[in-house]
Amino acid sequence: MDRQRLLTLLEMAMMAALAVVFSQIKVFEMPQGGSVSLVMVPIALIAVRRGVVAGIVTGTIVGLLQLMLGSTIVSPVQLILDYPLAYAVLGLSGLISLSGYEGKKQRLVALWSSLFMGVIARFACHFISGIVWFGQYTPEGTPVAWYSFVYNITYLLPEMIISGVVLTVVLGSASSLLFPSRNRLA
Repeated sequence: MDRQRLLTLLEMAMMAALAVVFSQIKVFEMPQGGSVSLVMVPIALIAVRRGVVAGIVTGTIVGLLQLMLGSTIVSPVQLILDYPLAYAVLGLSGLISLSGYEGKKQRLVALWSSLFMGVIARFACHFISGIVWFGQYTPEGTPVAWYSFVYNITYLLPEMIISGVVLTVVLGSASSLLFPSRNRLA
């Protein structure tokens, strides 16, 4: 295994561990699951830094660790949707490479756009799960799809905004964290 690949694997492991730690520091928690934390920051960071595959693998690891550390399970498909898949698709944040943009404003737009793509994919996983498995919590007279939409957007939107602000600060003050080193290790 060459050193660059080893470095990438080490970065993925560190970002997965950091995401799990960040997931335990919650701003608020929803009654049937979901919370606002910084869990998305390390996953999006590795995806932007190393690409979609690294982001998806890191997200999958985070989802599996979340599952082992305590989770709500009502069905095998729900388990997959709400944990490994929901975190894995955050790796789609790596679809837009920041290195293809020169200006600060362009990179900022690319960063937020890439984060938005990952969050939309994560939202889709939780939204489907909410309709199929958590519809029992829907207040009478409320459409299940509407309830799932509102419930999931209530924590995912603030989490995306907080994560985006943190990544914006990283881009402005420590942008080297978002770009892999071009130098080979000695």
